[in-house]
Amino acid sequence: MPWEVQVAHVEFSLSDSFGQPLRRASTVDAATEGESCPLGPGLQRWSGVVAGAQEPCLVIDVDGRIVAASQSCHDLLGMGDPADTPGQYLLDGVRHLVDFTAARNGLPEADIDAIPPLLALTSGRQTRGLLRVHDGDYDVTVDGIAVPLREGDEVVGSLTFFSAI
Repeated sequence: MPWEVQVAHVEFSLSDSFGQPLRRASTVDAATEGESCPLGPGLQRWSGVVAGAQEPCLVIDVDGRIVAASQSCHDLLGMGDPADTPGQYLLDGVRHLVDFTAARNGLPEADIDAIPPLLALTSGRQTRGLLRVHDGDYDVTVDGIAVPLREGDEVVGSLTFFSAI
């Protein structure tokens, strides 16, 4: 056969961790009040990759602040000017998140912590979920898959890829 197609095959599994208990780093602990906290080497590397990526993706730090987002992520989530988003809290940078009811109510506070980028921080595990983002006249349903970023045994941020559905 002259044409051979190769398809990537990826399998994921979740299992209980047998390692040390998860510790969540805090950028507040690492910086004195009024000073910005420098990014660790892992977040620095990912911020450069994400900023230049073609796919809609973003990196947030352990406090939920945007470290970097691709241009396509800005477009998909309505994040505004890319120069203005680093350092913003994730939900301050994203258009209005709404629930999946016909009324399109604002996402309840209890559900906000369960969106993939934030849940990956608190759970220390890969997370996936759907988001509904409201943009004036229409809604966009977005699939997000997030992984925690670690330095040693501490979660220091999360990396999330998005796809419009």
